[in-house]
Amino acid sequence: MSVVAEEIPVKQSYKYVGTRPVRHDGLEKVNGKARFAADMTKPRMIHGHVLRSPFAHAKILSIDTSKAESMPGVKAIVTESDFPLPEKKEGFPHRSKNLIARDKVRYEGQAVAAIAATTLRQAKKAAAEIIVEYEELPHVITIDEAMAEDASLVHEDLLTEGLDSEPSKPSNIAKRNFFEQGDIEAGFAQADHVFEHEFNTKVVHQGYIEPHACVADTSRDGRAEIWCSSQGHFMVRSATAGVLGWETSKIKVIPAEIGGGFGGKTTIYLEPLAVKLSQKADRPVKMVMTRDEVFRATGPTPGTKIHVKIGVKNNGEITAGKAWLAYESGAFPGPWGQLGKWCVFACYNIPNIQIEALEVVVNKPVNIAYRAPSAPMAAFATETLLDEVAQKIKMDPIELRLLNAVEEGDYNHSEMVGTFQRIGLKETLEAIRNHPNYKIPLGPNQGRGIATGFWFNIAESSSATVNLTEDGKAVVITGSPDIGGSRASMALMAAEELGIDAKLIQPLVGDTETVGFTDVTEGSRATFATGLAVVRACQKLVVQLKERASIMWECSVDDIDWVDGSAVHKEGKEPSLSLAEITAKAKKTGGPLNATGSLEAKGQGPGFSTQMCDLEVDPETGRVTILRYTTAQDAGTAIHPSYVEGQMQGGVVQGIGWALNEEYIHNKKGTMVNSGFLDYRIPVASDMPMIETVIVEVPNPKHPYGVRGVGEVGIVPPLPAVANAIHDAVGVRLREAPMSPVRILAAINQKNGTTG
Repeated sequence: MSVVAEEIPVKQSYKYVGTRPVRHDGLEKVNGKARFAADMTKPRMIHGHVLRSPFAHAKILSIDTSKAESMPGVKAIVTESDFPLPEKKEGFPHRSKNLIARDKVRYEGQAVAAIAATTLRQAKKAAAEIIVEYEELPHVITIDEAMAEDASLVHEDLLTEGLDSEPSKPSNIAKRNFFEQGDIEAGFAQADHVFEHEFNTKVVHQGYIEPHACVADTSRDGRAEIWCSSQGHFMVRSATAGVLGWETSKIKVIPAEIGGGFGGKTTIYLEPLAVKLSQKADRPVKMVMTRDEVFRATGPTPGTKIHVKIGVKNNGEITAGKAWLAYESGAFPGPWGQLGKWCVFACYNIPNIQIEALEVVVNKPVNIAYRAPSAPMAAFATETLLDEVAQKIKMDPIELRLLNAVEEGDYNHSEMVGTFQRIGLKETLEAIRNHPNYKIPLGPNQGRGIATGFWFNIAESSSATVNLTEDGKAVVITGSPDIGGSRASMALMAAEELGIDAKLIQPLVGDTETVGFTDVTEGSRATFATGLAVVRACQKLVVQLKERASIMWECSVDDIDWVDGSAVHKEGKEPSLSLAEITAKAKKTGGPLNATGSLEAKGQGPGFSTQMCDLEVDPETGRVTILRYTTAQDAGTAIHPSYVEGQMQGGVVQGIGWALNEEYIHNKKGTMVNSGFLDYRIPVASDMPMIETVIVEVPNPKHPYGVRGVGEVGIVPPLPAVANAIHDAVGVRLREAPMSPVRILAAINQKNGTTG
């Protein structure tokens, strides 16, 4: 496996890249043939159900399954005793304890037992007869509750990492992340103005439509096959093996289609339970979550409490930035504070910075990624504060950002970036400034908000295999589940390398035994890293094709060029040979034509987005109507522009929902009270205008096609863009999301000195 980070010559012109072919998986998805995990059936298959905790925090005193075991149709029951003690490897103890509670339950909805029966109805009925004796404990739901001096401990043995000295006692602060550069006090002393405020965001859901589901079939020889919807079936294999204490090679995972993920399907919830139930019952087991279970038992994005302080000169130059960030981690520690630390000031060249970021455990489901995890909350604070700065010093908000924007050669303190290579932040700002929408006049109670966002993107491991068929077509097999159009992107890059039409390429997602190891589809990595693996495989194939042409012509391979899908003799001594003509003779010239590409990719290049929101606020109700929304994003090179636009628009829609409507609501018992899409309101089509996209193409120098991930950063600017537009419309600053009608109306009434 190679490590890829070197400077790569970027192609300047394309034949197929940048076109908009019909998606290869489109027909099956519109005619209902595409198979999702819940569509899977197996002979003799039975159905699994999970018994979940009704308490946010409680000791498990005993579990009695005897009555349930004797009920009709019941084939197997598992509890924590059926799983080995967690390995001490990083992440595994927490993952194992989250999968099924051991000593105590740490959030409402945590799995306590699982049961498999002939029918789902029988499984649910039997589960109700499992007797669990609990001792209820005090719970902590918010960051303030968890950090209180006398707070109930989610973990009695959790010592804070990252402190200047060893902690003397456990707490709910899992980790402290700290970064400092320059002289923060001197930086503020240089400022003509200092602005600071606290900002709060709530827990929100990724909003994927397909619930978690899987089918597991465990054979008597100790091997298991799993069919599931996930963002990474190799992750499912390794995580399941780790929890079960099995060798990884004993598990095969077959990826199903995925009905949305957005980061929410980058971990496991059901798979080890299904495998263990299948092993006990000696039958295949299907498990499908209800929507209520998805909300109560799977990972949303963290709630936050953030304090940001910025110093600025009269000319708009930022002299200092200080941030204190607290991120919920749910019931077990996570990396969210660290990610927030990397993102909070990443768009700006600030000489003096101090950042402290905490990861706080609370009695809620374990938090998991959601598009650019941790970045939207940080941007909400920084970008809202910058709008206040621009207003105070009477400077155009885009000009303020352009003055301070990072560019090539500037340093970024995130471990994922370091020194910026060629980036397109300023280009996105200029694209919005030059857009006709920026000059549209606004009416009464209408406002315009500007905000910018950053996401560092990731790369990681990817593999691909490309097979050429006898009739001149190509089958591209990768290990990246397609959650945002990667099949089409892979086909276009293969088409460009091989010189054949994308319609002649069949992109497939292989199982864990068909293709080499590939990391999770997350962090805007698939088109960059897996695409690079495809390019490498196709480049090897071109070498093979030239070798086969040399055999057919009886000449040196050095005499041959590959041009537009054909072997061409440099001196014109032979008529060109098309790829199809070469593959038709493959059996006579050396056998099948195929190649693989595997790599640990580097140099992914960060993403930047600048967005503008025009909205209207009803001063009588606080209701917000989005009038226009414009987003400009650096895509590096848009491999499939339609998919790039879709990713940009999707991020905006989710960000607007987060800004205006979405939040988990828990009662005093720690129970979620809005666990369904009727009460947890995601945006629908009627809520949105057409979102106008501007694709900015600043090629990434670390990819032969200039690819830069596009799926993450689009969700970062909407929260502050909406907040800034609300202020522009009605003169109130909201620093808590969601900015619901109730909160907006309360702010208007406070401004007007009324109770409303």
